[in-house]
Amino acid sequence: MLASRVGTLTDALAAAVAADPECPLSFPSVRRDLSVRELDAAARAAAVALAGRGVEGGDRIGVLSRNGPDFLVALFAALGAGAAACPLPLPTSARDLSGYAARLSGIVAAAGIRRILVDGGLGGMASRLAGALPDVELIPVGSLADGAGPSGPARLPAAGPDDLAVVQFTSGSTAAPKGVRLTHRNVLAGLAAIATGLEIRPREDHGALWLPMFHDMGLFGTLAGMFAGIPMTVWSPGSFVKDPARWLAELAARGGTISPAPSFGYEALTEAVPRAEVGRFDLSRWRVALNGAEPIPMAGLEQFLEHFAPAGFAPSAMLPVYGMAEATLAVTFPPLGRAPTALWVDRDRLAAGAVAVEVARDDPRARGLPSLGGPVPGVRVRVVDERGGQAAERAVGEIEIAGDPITAGYLTSPGAPPAPVPDADGWLGTGDLGFQHAGELYVTGRRKEMIIVRGANFYPEDAESVIRDFPGLHRRRCVAFADTAADGAERITIVGESALADPADRARLAADLLAAVSGALGVARVAVHLVAPDDLPRTSSGKFQRLAARELGREARLDA
Repeated sequence: MLASRVGTLTDALAAAVAADPECPLSFPSVRRDLSVRELDAAARAAAVALAGRGVEGGDRIGVLSRNGPDFLVALFAALGAGAAACPLPLPTSARDLSGYAARLSGIVAAAGIRRILVDGGLGGMASRLAGALPDVELIPVGSLADGAGPSGPARLPAAGPDDLAVVQFTSGSTAAPKGVRLTHRNVLAGLAAIATGLEIRPREDHGALWLPMFHDMGLFGTLAGMFAGIPMTVWSPGSFVKDPARWLAELAARGGTISPAPSFGYEALTEAVPRAEVGRFDLSRWRVALNGAEPIPMAGLEQFLEHFAPAGFAPSAMLPVYGMAEATLAVTFPPLGRAPTALWVDRDRLAAGAVAVEVARDDPRARGLPSLGGPVPGVRVRVVDERGGQAAERAVGEIEIAGDPITAGYLTSPGAPPAPVPDADGWLGTGDLGFQHAGELYVTGRRKEMIIVRGANFYPEDAESVIRDFPGLHRRRCVAFADTAADGAERITIVGESALADPADRARLAADLLAAVSGALGVARVAVHLVAPDDLPRTSSGKFQRLAARELGREARLDA
């Protein structure tokens, strides 16, 4: 991979231009295309303009943009001026603008941002944000790329491999944002790991994604393909969410071969394409469908494979993976060309005894966990017990990671709780729970989301899997989390989306959900709340926010 032989991201872009200057970057949602040569030229001009505005090496510059050329121009302009780029999330809806401004203020404070480069299509929103960010200069990307403003120096500052390149704010960041610090060395090592792990083929592959580029999977997925020299097509998240079937048709028409998505994206495609219409799609060229960024239910994965088999989608193309921003995305990949495999384990033993005990797939206590493969090149993975020692085979513990792509730490707001940092040997705790078996990783859940009722442990996924297919739930959407009843007792709380309007129908659904969870898990302390479709809060990557849903559930209290 080109990026693995150069020192900075700016060097990597120059190498991509030298290898294939006309390699295309397409953004159908904003109807704009450009080549890597055009991207490089626009970014260089913008970097000079930034230097003319006083940007210096070591500054941190916000990037506020939709999926489009302006995002990449802003990113490489900041890097070219010797600064670090801080991709900023977009608001989830127009109604969220006031809360969004508060969240953005927290990120700006944590990163010490004094300038934000803004997509030209977001001018109206930027003007409304100006009052909430009085000490921050909002600069339209187009004005820089056109060379407007004071002229910069003849020579731009040169960044080094160990200088800060990207501050990636994690998708769950809210009132106390946490920015992952990634150097040029970190990012290039991570991109090289992705390209090697996927065996990206410059003359054969075509990258295609719809995830937001301010999110790690969208950003590093785009850069990995671009630096590996393959055409990239990047849609907006809204284009996928509004019409998944149309997106799939465009993917097939463009000959997309590599595309990533969270599990809910594959479930949305299954729902969006009626079985009778599957045959009109040709998905035979789709070589790698990365599935990550959230827990992967085996039921949804298998439904997708069965549903799209008539379209030529090969089971071996589905790649359940594990990654995070702290690792510049990729941590583990299964072997290419292998259909997804899973261990079916005793749900109760997994939660209570923290050990994976295999059971028959049809056992009522069975929980299917997909294998997420082994570490990608340059990354080490281990599972540790409560004492910090190596956990035994199939024993659940915290997943730790180390290696060249791994962050050295975080940026946080003044006065925020200290964030974890790698230990003396470079190991960083992820907060995820899992186990290793036969050299491959299985993720069981998040440590902070474990539910404890009267001393017994429960994974949220266990409660959610029991009820996800109940008639009356909107698109299988529900979350489970630990909560406290009015009497102070611990309980499992379910918040589910439902379009049912009749109060009696809603009451029956709530009672059915309560009975199912209580019976399956053997716990009496269960509460159920129903909310309207699309009310459950999500992160920027589309994952449901269980902890944020707790407040939503309290507002919609419906105890059965």
